[in-house]
Amino acid sequence: MPKWSRSLFIQVCFALVLGILVGFAAPEFAAKMKPLGDGFIKLIKMLIPAIVFCVVVHGIAGAGDLKKVGGVGIRALIYFEGITTVALILGLALAYIFQPGAGMNIDVSTLDASAMSAYMDRAHEVSQGGTVDFLMKLIPTTIFSGFATGDVLQVLLVAILFGCALALLGERGRPLLTMIELAGDTTFKVMSFLVRLAPIGVFGAISYTVGSYGIGSLAQLGYLVVLFYVAVAIFVFVILGIVMRIAGFSIFKLIRYMRTEIGIVAGTTSSDSVLPQTMRKLENLGIKDTTVGLVVPTGYSFNLDAFSIYLTLAALFIAQATNTDLSFTHLMTILGVALITSKGAHGVPGSAIVILAATLTAIPDIPVIGLVLVLSVDWFMGIARALGNYLGNCVATIAVASWVGDIDKAQARRVLDGEQPAETNGALAQPEHG
Repeated sequence: MPKWSRSLFIQVCFALVLGILVGFAAPEFAAKMKPLGDGFIKLIKMLIPAIVFCVVVHGIAGAGDLKKVGGVGIRALIYFEGITTVALILGLALAYIFQPGAGMNIDVSTLDASAMSAYMDRAHEVSQGGTVDFLMKLIPTTIFSGFATGDVLQVLLVAILFGCALALLGERGRPLLTMIELAGDTTFKVMSFLVRLAPIGVFGAISYTVGSYGIGSLAQLGYLVVLFYVAVAIFVFVILGIVMRIAGFSIFKLIRYMRTEIGIVAGTTSSDSVLPQTMRKLENLGIKDTTVGLVVPTGYSFNLDAFSIYLTLAALFIAQATNTDLSFTHLMTILGVALITSKGAHGVPGSAIVILAATLTAIPDIPVIGLVLVLSVDWFMGIARALGNYLGNCVATIAVASWVGDIDKAQARRVLDGEQPAETNGALAQPEHG
């Protein structure tokens, strides 16, 4: 077998192409492939709570300096809020300038409300919950609740508390810290087995989608989809590119370095599927495991850049398509509400439509039923959402690490230039595959 064929990146690309071909050639057969994609993501998500817990506890307890850990967390939240606001404004501006929904003249009475029934109840819960409810949901019922439900933020809270406690125990807590380190190494090894299944998962997800929906559904809403992809591209290559340049690195080299993970994210439309190996590769750049362990999991809920673009762009598209006039106050309301609702997206079933519905409920002038218009192309937009969110969190980790001085920039440049790192600074990091 040729050496190049053993590369996970090549295998994922082959699976993408094969999935598209099977979807076109045998749509009925392809539609039955959905369990392959769903099963792969479930296998990955099964290990994420354990990995997050082990990495964060080991990082905090190993660092020992709790003041430094707190400083990293505060700076990460400041960065998240700032960059999310930029993403929301970008979506708002592009929708206002290019008017993707103008001229559609949709009569809302002709839209099929039944298609939205599965999303509206959950959207009502999100919109009515508010900030206090969101914060209360961060607190698990028991120590193990977050592990049982897969709620990363709840696991993160427990991990931070455990890490701080172990740090304060000093040598007395060393045996338990060693056990957690070993558990993390074992979990990463299991993950290395599962990641090899990525091509199967990507094939299942792509073939199902092409076989079930085809590309015909893009005809009417193609302008919106194209504009969204352009918006995400502008955000990644311009906004994130500037952030990377300020940190002293190249966004293009980062994309090349993360190419395998990017292929998996594109195929599964889920950045969850690559969270563990992403944390490992960021540590290989010379970023302290404390920073990686705090910024990456938190960013999955608080730093959804492409999702933020989607919220404002889709909201204005629906208003334009249904001939709803919006004032400047309406636009600022959409911006403010989306800044809050976007934080509750991770872990919500059908999150894009649900959170968009929750956002629109704050602006009664826009008919929520207009969400039916974007429902048919949501998966296609989901690819760009997942990729934008993923790259946004990678850049966020590098930016925050540079801000607090937790990155070996010389090592990062060597790795981004294609050299293998001499060693990793995180005990839980594992060798790269493929």
